[in-house]
Amino acid sequence: MTFDIGVTVPAVYDCDLIEGIERSANAGADTIEFFDWESANTQAIRETAAAHDIAVGGVLAAGAGSNIGDADGEAISYPESYDQAVADIERSIEAANQLEASTLIVTVGQRVDTLSEAAQHNAITRVLREVAPTAEARDVTVVPEPLNTRVDHPGYFLESADRGFEIVEAVGSSHVRLLYDIYHQQITEGNITQTLIDHLDLVGHVHVADVPGRHEPGTGELDYRNIFAALTEASYKGVVSCEFGPTSNPDIAVKEVVELANLAHS
Repeated sequence: MTFDIGVTVPAVYDCDLIEGIERSANAGADTIEFFDWESANTQAIRETAAAHDIAVGGVLAAGAGSNIGDADGEAISYPESYDQAVADIERSIEAANQLEASTLIVTVGQRVDTLSEAAQHNAITRVLREVAPTAEARDVTVVPEPLNTRVDHPGYFLESADRGFEIVEAVGSSHVRLLYDIYHQQITEGNITQTLIDHLDLVGHVHVADVPGRHEPGTGELDYRNIFAALTEASYKGVVSCEFGPTSNPDIAVKEVVELANLAHS
């Protein structure tokens, strides 16, 4: 298998994190990710993951690094938030390193009418360029995430994968890559497989859910068997993480994604 299957625990499992780690491992996943590390028991997470032979694939940045819908808060796309954004992401990198997490997920904030797109684009690039040496030193890959604005996150600034790739290229670090969420990008622009393969060197993490509904693969219009086969053929070696709300038993839903990935590798 060239890529690992992960589970975004709070999306898939309606339970506490420790139980979610255990269930993800039992379903055959290779990694887990979660959002709120600030209130989590780091030692218990590491011990449970080690006991079940599953890695921590990612956590969400804190503070300005996790802004999705607050135009009045701090965000990495707001130029005036630069100092706070750098501080929040750097402490999040340190936390990810303590959890032995390979990836730090970053969201960028809202589109601001009083700022030009270039100003917000450049603000994101500047923050990520500043934190890149810390990410490299701690071997944590920082992955900004485009989100769709049509269904889930109206007003979010970073919706285009192309803009995300431009930012990653401008930062120029092996430890800053894009989180390509297939669900969000199918809604925003489509052309999933070709976009992924054409930019695979700039992709650091992948999220999966079907469209419409954001449920497990097989419930919507996306052909995940072909997508997984294309990732395998292109030798993608990152994480493909389940970030969906299952329509039925979540353990079975995760097992079916693992089986789908195994079919693609066979």
